[in-house]
Amino acid sequence: MNSNPGFLAEEIQKVKEKCQAEGKSFIFIEDDDLPIGNDKEMAHIQFIGNYNGREVVFDAMLYTLQLHYSSVIYEEAEREVMNEYPLYIPIESRDETYTANEQLDEEVEMMILEVIEELEETDEIKVSEFIQLDEQFEFGIGIEAALYVPTLEDDVIENFIQNFNNGTFKADETMYSFKNEEN
Repeated sequence: MNSNPGFLAEEIQKVKEKCQAEGKSFIFIEDDDLPIGNDKEMAHIQFIGNYNGREVVFDAMLYTLQLHYSSVIYEEAEREVMNEYPLYIPIESRDETYTANEQLDEEVEMMILEVIEELEETDEIKVSEFIQLDEQFEFGIGIEAALYVPTLEDDVIENFIQNFNNGTFKADETMYSFKNEEN
């Protein structure tokens, strides 16, 4: 923990000053990995809290539960389709040695959409709120959480942080599924 800069007083002070300048208990982190126009379905933030009696920077990725559901259902559909198309390489696994096969990619993407529709119709996939802490995070303590809210507005994030820091956050364990608005 001592080599983790998120535990250093000067780093904690920097985040506190940025929070104060923003007039919030958190700051948004610019993240090139976040999809453009996510309509407040995902937020990368940092805030100050206590961990094992020590002040620390928490680096959090927050998602709406519906976005988490969409991700889980896509991964399941992709896994099912890859059993039928073993030559398909998922986008996140492609590197500089990847050779494009547009026909295969198009076929697989169509199959994935069909499987997603089937999974949604059968209500097979369900998700619940969760929060995971990553003590081995490279800067402070990492948090990943999915919240059952329509959007991650500032007041929703503030409420989450307040409950988290007070030790009163309790994930809703109710299992939910969502329907694609286009269906």
